[in-house]
Amino acid sequence: MRSTADVGPGDHVCAVPVSDEQLWEISADFVAGGLSRNEQVCYFDDGTVDSVLGRLADDRVPVDQPLRTGQLEILPAARIRQLFRASLSEARKLMCARIDEAKARGYAGLRMTGQMSYGTTRPGLLDIVEFESELDELVRSRSVTALCLYDRVRYTDAQIERLCGLHGKELTPPTAYDDGLLRITRTGATSARLAGDIDHSNRPAVTRLLETTLDDALRSHSAPTDIELDLASLRFLDVAGAVALVQGAEGFPSTHRLVLRDVRPWIARVLDRCGAPFAAQLVLLEFSRPHEGAEAPPPTPGVAPDEDGPGRQCQDTVADTVGEGTAGTLREVR
Repeated sequence: MRSTADVGPGDHVCAVPVSDEQLWEISADFVAGGLSRNEQVCYFDDGTVDSVLGRLADDRVPVDQPLRTGQLEILPAARIRQLFRASLSEARKLMCARIDEAKARGYAGLRMTGQMSYGTTRPGLLDIVEFESELDELVRSRSVTALCLYDRVRYTDAQIERLCGLHGKELTPPTAYDDGLLRITRTGATSARLAGDIDHSNRPAVTRLLETTLDDALRSHSAPTDIELDLASLRFLDVAGAVALVQGAEGFPSTHRLVLRDVRPWIARVLDRCGAPFAAQLVLLEFSRPHEGAEAPPPTPGVAPDEDGPGRQCQDTVADTVGEGTAGTLREVR
């Protein structure tokens, strides 16, 4: 399977994310899909929920109301420990009650996801392999939708191999680039999404992306003339990365533009100080907060949007590097 959109009732699938960014991407897509289908979504949290909610906010998926009504339920680690301390029959009874409750409340179905690494590291009556085997039977017989996530930080290679063998399908979303710091996913012929941090280590990947995407657009008679990069989930941009984007746009022909969408304020400040206002083929569209009822993305440690945090420090560093003469205000915001 290539996308969470391919997952439906009766599917018990797994995914092995290669990075935190991919973990949050897959989780948020799966949760959003369940909410849009009027399913109740249960997220098993092992310390990742804040990042997943942040990604949902990046994607403008309102979750305040689902959290209030219980359509989206975050199951804390204590509940997961309780589950694995139960016997197999007790665990089955708990899961069946959850399925029946979702249907009784009028939801179209029940969807489960998250990581339950507690079952691999803590003593208990229920082994995670037994749990997954039982869950597989319930998913198929009760039309539940389940996505199990196994990252290589919380699971060993041997555990992952064994657990993936219990699932009929594995989710393998396409990846253009992922170094654990920056994740690039293609969203169209001339568009891509950048999530994470851009620094000197992955700047060449950004440059290659611009060059190859522009080349593809120029070779096509039907491709859009705008090369669009979605930066909603980009949390850090250093000088080298900002210069690469600005210089990349300056190399575009007059027939094409580089459009950076959903640029966060502190990212925009760095780009401004690197000459973005003077690049004729570059358009910056600021990040607009989700509509009323959905929370804004939480601040990322080390990259604060306020003038006193690291975002300000980065801006000052850029000013020292490229000079105050390059400073300017954001151009048209659409």
